[in-house]
Amino acid sequence: MDTNSKASPLDLSSYDFRLDPSFIALNPPTNKEDSKLLVYERAKDKITHTTFKHLFDFLPKDYLIVMNDTKVIKARFFGFKNQKKYEIFFHKEIHSEKSKQAFLVQIKGKVKEDDLINIKEGLDVKILKLLDSGFREVEFIKEGKALELASVLSLLEDIGVIPLPPYIKREASAKDLLDYQSVFARNLGSVAAPTASLHFSDSMLTYLKKHYEYLFLTLHVGAGTFQPVQVENILEHKIHTESFFIDRQNLQKLKDSTKIACIGTTALRTLEFLHGCDYKLEQGECDIFLHPLNPPKKAKALLTNFHLPKSSLIMLVASMIGLEKTLELYELAKSKEYKFYSYGDGMLIL
Repeated sequence: MDTNSKASPLDLSSYDFRLDPSFIALNPPTNKEDSKLLVYERAKDKITHTTFKHLFDFLPKDYLIVMNDTKVIKARFFGFKNQKKYEIFFHKEIHSEKSKQAFLVQIKGKVKEDDLINIKEGLDVKILKLLDSGFREVEFIKEGKALELASVLSLLEDIGVIPLPPYIKREASAKDLLDYQSVFARNLGSVAAPTASLHFSDSMLTYLKKHYEYLFLTLHVGAGTFQPVQVENILEHKIHTESFFIDRQNLQKLKDSTKIACIGTTALRTLEFLHGCDYKLEQGECDIFLHPLNPPKKAKALLTNFHLPKSSLIMLVASMIGLEKTLELYELAKSKEYKFYSYGDGMLIL
């Protein structure tokens, strides 16, 4: 990682860094509260190395804590056509000209429109349209009828496998069913976990609810969260969109609050999107791209993990503390042997 002052916050290459595979957490910690936590206090330019069990020693008690209660779908599943096995990755419900009950999936293997992939007796995935990069518009057909979203999500809970991040090459285990969900996950819809939330134990959540004002919103995390930015001028990047939901009472609470700490980048992106539309939407598609030239205007603190190079997530971190400080803290984290990515350690920005 180049930490010199000439790095431009608009250049994609400025967000690239080398990370030895040994720094990437491939399994969750044995004890969530023992994960490392780097605390950066902006006003003092102060860095503290601690663990998650001490999070509340740093997080001010007068802050409103905003959490994302999305739940990860068992989005990977398998089917057969002409005795050939196909791996299918469910993404989300979409609007389609061909069906009122259409969904976006990725399929490994060649298919054509109108093909049927058999999932189990009486259940098929019908190919409606071929899109780029292996994406397909499909219907789930059961006994001749197209299934609605609620039925599809219920089905996936029965037949699917939890979708670990693409850099984790092992198969998901029974332990991942628990560890790749936050303790407050409740609304099915994500294909990736909001990873800062994974650090919370039941006892930490109980403490938070007792000593802080808090609220939940829902933003369903898409697979785009893992995609690196591809254009050298990051202003040309088209950010992925993700569906969000929040009730009217919590929307008003966000509007009225002046001290807000977000648990994870998904909570922060949703907050800033809602702020940008003057808190008028209770649901919609979040497409805000936060970077050093478009910093947060509402959030005062962020709990997050250490992210992939060239990702929109490391750019979001830089939107809060600047590119130079982000590079500095990532290098420091490596020198202190912090673990990176979804199952890794965390950073609290105050």
